[in-house]
Amino acid sequence: MRTGLAAVALAGALAACSSSATDGTAASVAATEPARHPVSGLQVIPLAVTHDGKRHEFRVEVARSAFEQAKGLMFRTGMGGDEGMLFPMEPPRKASFWMKNTVIPLDIIFVGTDRRIINIAANAVPYSEENLEAQGQTLAVLELNGGRAAELGIGPGDKVEW
Repeated sequence: MRTGLAAVALAGALAACSSSATDGTAASVAATEPARHPVSGLQVIPLAVTHDGKRHEFRVEVARSAFEQAKGLMFRTGMGGDEGMLFPMEPPRKASFWMKNTVIPLDIIFVGTDRRIINIAANAVPYSEENLEAQGQTLAVLELNGGRAAELGIGPGDKVEW
């Protein structure tokens, strides 16, 4: 009988160790996987804009592929105040964006190769096919809700980090 209890105790201890090792591994894997946006499925990363010493933090979706960049925020009906979308330009180039099929007004922020804002197309008009252009070589384009840059005082020369 004693051997039976010892075997049960040993099996329980092994199960507990095994379970916590599995849980720890699963938690470790989950922690290393990039966050994904629930609507787009794109990777979500932190991004900050520094203006006059004040840091404004955002969580942005990253549109990396040509397809993801062509779609952007088309057909989306809303976005959180501290959310946005980042379009890395590899290699850097003079960027041009439009608002075709884009439902919400956006601030289109052109970021130069020094990671400073070149210019902003503020409150871009939904559905407009007007080309909104960078005033120089562009490393990335950041889209925020229309009016958000002005609300936070963000403007040309401000530093963008991601």
